[in-house]
Formats: sequence, structure tokens, C-alpha cells
Amino acid sequence: MKITRIAAAVVAVTTALSLAACAANEAPASSAAPGGENSAPTTSTSGTALSGTLQGIGASSTKAAQEKWIADFQTANTGVTINYKPDGSGAGREAFIGGGADFAGSDRAFKDEELGAGKFAGCAADSSALNLPIYISPIAIVFNVEGVTDLTLDAATTAGIFTGQITTWNDPKIAATNSGVTLPDATITAVHRADGSGTTNNFTDTLSKLAGEVWTYGAADDWPEALSGGEKATGTSGVIDAVKNGKNTIGYADASAAGELGKASLLVAGTPQQPTAEAAAAIVDHSPRVEGRPEHDLALNLDRAAEGVYPAVLVSYALVCETYQDSAKAELVKAYLGYVASAEGQAAAASAAGSAPLSADLQAQVKASLDSVK
Repeated sequence: MKITRIAAAVVAVTTALSLAACAANEAPASSAAPGGENSAPTTSTSGTALSGTLQGIGASSTKAAQEKWIADFQTANTGVTINYKPDGSGAGREAFIGGGADFAGSDRAFKDEELGAGKFAGCAADSSALNLPIYISPIAIVFNVEGVTDLTLDAATTAGIFTGQITTWNDPKIAATNSGVTLPDATITAVHRADGSGTTNNFTDTLSKLAGEVWTYGAADDWPEALSGGEKATGTSGVIDAVKNGKNTIGYADASAAGELGKASLLVAGTPQQPTAEAAAAIVDHSPRVEGRPEHDLALNLDRAAEGVYPAVLVSYALVCETYQDSAKAELVKAYLGYVASAEGQAAAASAAGSAPLSADLQAQVKASLDSVK
């Protein structure tokens, strides 16, 4: 099943959430995301006041979006506290499996072999987990190269840089796609994630699918041990800092975190593609659901070779129980993620993090999945 194209403007959808009027609960300064206003969401799951605490752990790529969502939701629901630790997708999945998180954020869905009843400590004994997409964003190839403001790379050259086969910026393979650009005779420092990361998984999946003759390591959360070169950095912020503070550096990170760093265009079928929200959204339009999953699991099989798309895209998932051991936790998870996946929540993330809003169709699918959670 393919997902309809994301409209240029966010479309309002009807949800089962209706907000009780709440007094403003000013969120801590650390919860305010840059680029967006802290307006309260206009929806909540019931006419009664919500209360309780949720612990989320996971993807650092969604840090800005989570901060905005949490600030808005807590302002509208003064009895609720939501904590989100952006420790990375791998840490989020491990915490959710072990019962240390009520929900997790992951830039890749659980694999078939990771799912099943009895595998998640916070879920009921007969419950598996669901993968619910909540955030779509391009992965930017960020660079800080002396004298270079514009850079275009094809997939094979990108793979060559990150495998250490291309070691200088004026290499003929880089020059071939950058006519008129003065490239320095300088050593390339390629920065990769030190921690298990869904961003790494999506980036290496892109290289594997588009330049498999060069990138022979497949897709993985962890950087291949066989590649001992380059520089390691922890988390999205660590990669950005290493590229920004280094010299003649290149790395990969969620585009929302790139700041003033250069963002390379990826050459796809002869056309340079910039990591924009619109280009990221296009790949979801072309991507079917993972086959063999339960009705309410919404894991996607991203078609990175689709025409006209920016291929290095991540879809970040909220990982939740089909059935929670604690029904009160289930209601809070459904309330919070119901806001996150709503038209209003997606617009908030777009303003705060530059992400691509879920389509109205995908919003409705996430809502149906949340309605099924017990």
C-alpha cells in the first residue's frame, strides 16, 4: 500500500482528542525548541484531566521536535510530565525492551526477529510492540571544507569518502561532480557516529542500495568495525560539533541540526537533490509498508531508488506496546503520541525542526493504530 503525497500545507484531521480547558503550565526553558512558538495543542484524549509521568528514550535526531511537542503538551495538560532522553535509537530500543522507557524513539523500526510476545518488559505478557512513524526528515551530508560553499556528490563518491577510499578533497571523483569549484588539496576527515544509531542505519542503507559496489557493508546501526579510519562522535550533536569545529570535515546528521554547516547535494539520476523536507516527503509517497506485519504496525520499506526523491531520509518511529501492563501508562502514551501525530503536532515539529509533516492519510493510520493500544 502506498501513502498519498504530502500536501504543501498541513491538512487538519479529525481525531478522538478533545481538550479540557487547562491553565497555562509554562514549560522549562530547556524544553523550548528553536524556531517555534510554545502554543498549546488544542486537543486531548478525554474531557477529564490527564495526570502522570511518561519516560521516553531514543533518537537524538528528533530532539528539537520532542522538545517542542513536550512543551506544548505539558502546557495543555498541567498534570502530565514527559521526559525524553535523546540518547540514540539503539539506546531507546534497549530501554523499551528492558522496561526502562514507556515509549521509545527510533530512526529504524524493530526488525521481524526483534518483535514478538514476551520480549518487552513493560508490555503485557502476550503483547508485542508497534512501530508508528511520527517524524520524517532528510539526513544531511554536512561539510566544513576550506573555501567550499557548494558541494555535489554522487552516491558512489560519498561511499568512497566514508570507506576511506577517497582521502583528499581534490580527488578527481569529487572534482567530476563539482565543475568550477576550487577544491583544496587537503585530507578529508570523515565523521561517523560512535553510538548505535538509526541515522547511521538509514545512511548506510542509502549507500548500500545506491552504491553497493563501493559500500559493501550493508545497513547497520553501528559503524562497520572494518572501517577503522575517520573520526567518531556520539549523538547527532556530537557529529555536528566535530564537523563544525574540525577542518576539511564531512559527516551525516539529521538536517534539522545542520545549522550553518554546508549541506551537500546528492546527485540522483543526474539531478542534484538538496536535503529538503519536500524531497524527504517524496520518498514516503513511493514506499510501501513492510510485508507480513500486523494491521496496526506501520513500518515502512523505504524506496531509496525512487525517481525524483532525496534518498538519504530517515523516518523516526515511536515504539509502543500493543498492550501495556499499566493501563494508565497506555492512556498517557496514546494521549501524547496522539498529539504528536496529529496535524497540529506535525505542524509544530515542522516549525521547530524543519521536518516533513506526515500526510493526512498517514496521520489517520497512526491514529487508528493508537486507538488499538490497550
